[in-house]
Amino acid sequence: MNTEQEIIWVDPEEGAGETEDVSFTEYDISASPNDFNIKTLFDFIGSGVVKIPGFQRNYVWDIKRASKLIESIIIGIPIPQIFLYEEAKNKFLVIDGQQRYMTIYYYMKKRFPKKEKRMELRVIFDEHGGVPDEILNDNEYFSDFNLKLPTAQPNQINKFNGLNYFTLDDDDKLSFDLRTIRNIIIKQNSPDDEHSVVFEIFNRLNSGGVNLKPQEIRTSLFHSEFYDMLYRINLNNIWRKFTSSAIPNINMKDVEVLLRGFALLIEGENYNPSMTKFLNKFSLKAKSFESSNVQYLEKLFIEFMSKVSQLDSNDKLFHSKTGRFNISIYESIFVAACEQTFSEKNLLIKDISLEKVGLLKEDEGFYNATQSDTASKLNVQIRLSRAKIILE
Repeated sequence: MNTEQEIIWVDPEEGAGETEDVSFTEYDISASPNDFNIKTLFDFIGSGVVKIPGFQRNYVWDIKRASKLIESIIIGIPIPQIFLYEEAKNKFLVIDGQQRYMTIYYYMKKRFPKKEKRMELRVIFDEHGGVPDEILNDNEYFSDFNLKLPTAQPNQINKFNGLNYFTLDDDDKLSFDLRTIRNIIIKQNSPDDEHSVVFEIFNRLNSGGVNLKPQEIRTSLFHSEFYDMLYRINLNNIWRKFTSSAIPNINMKDVEVLLRGFALLIEGENYNPSMTKFLNKFSLKAKSFESSNVQYLEKLFIEFMSKVSQLDSNDKLFHSKTGRFNISIYESIFVAACEQTFSEKNLLIKDISLEKVGLLKEDEGFYNATQSDTASKLNVQIRLSRAKIILE
C-alpha cells in the first residue's frame, strides 16, 4: 500500500503562486483580553463553553512539539495568545490557537492521538464535544502522552521527560494548572450576518503561516453543511481503498479531490481558470445548498463508490500509468458516470466498463490533457468530454 505522500492529489501547475483576494466587509467588532489559567481552559472544553469549530483544521502536532509546549507552560515561558469568538453568552469558538488548546486537552487527559486516527477523532470530537472515555482508553486511537523532551546537554536528564500529567510532582502540576494564557475574545456587533467575521479573522491570522494548505484556507472561509458532508464521505471505506491510503490526508488534500469532483459535476460547464478561484466560488455557492441537496449528493457519491468498487479488485481504477492515484482520472470518471444521474436527480448510475476506463486512460487526447497546463479551460474540457464519449 502506498503512503499518502506518494499519492498525486493535485496537479503541480494548480495554485502555484496564486493568492486569492477576499474583500473585507466593514465590521463593528470588539476585542477584550482575558487571562485564563490552564485548568480553566481545560474545563471550558469539557463543559462545552469552548468549541473547536468545523472550519478548523485537524490536530497536526507531533508529540515532540506538543511536549515542548507543555514544558514551556510548566516552567513559565510565555505562550502565544489564543483568539476566541463569542458566539453567544458563555459560548466561544476557537479561531486561533487550536493546536495549543488541544495539546493542553490531550495532556490533561494523559493520551496522545495517533496520526492515522485524527480525522476520525475530529468527527468524534465534534459529535460529543470531546472524546468519550472509551475512545480515550482505546489504544487503536491513542497512546500515552508522556512528555518527549530533549536533554540540554549530553548526560543531562530533562526532569520532565517521560512524565505525564498525573506523574508530575505536586508543585509542577500546580504550576501547570495555574499558569495563565491570554485569550482575546472577539465579538461581532454588526453586521448581523451569522458570525461572518470569524472566517475572515481566522484566514488573516493563519494565511501567513507555512503550514496551512489551500484547502485548509478554503475550509476556513467557506465552512458549510456541504463541507461537513465532504468530511464524512472522506472516511468512506471504499474511497479510502481507492486512494491507497487508509489515513486521510492531514492537510485535507483528499477533501479537495472530492470537492473538485462535485464542483466539476455541478458547475463544470462554467469552468474558468484558475482551479483555485473556481473551487473558491463553488465553495461559496455551496454554503447556500439546502440540506436535501447535500443529502442527495452524499447518497450519489456513495452509490458511485458502490458501483466502481465492483470493477476493480485491485483498487487502481483512478490510478495513472505510474501506479499512483490521479485526480484528473478520478474527477473525469466521476463526472462522466454521474452527470445524467445528477441531472435527473436520481441514483441510477449507469454501469461502468473497466475496459472503457482502460481505453480512456490510453486515449491520446485525454492523456495529453493530464500532462501539462492541467487547470486550463481547454484541458479540463477535453478531459471531461473525452470521458463522457468513451465511457458512454
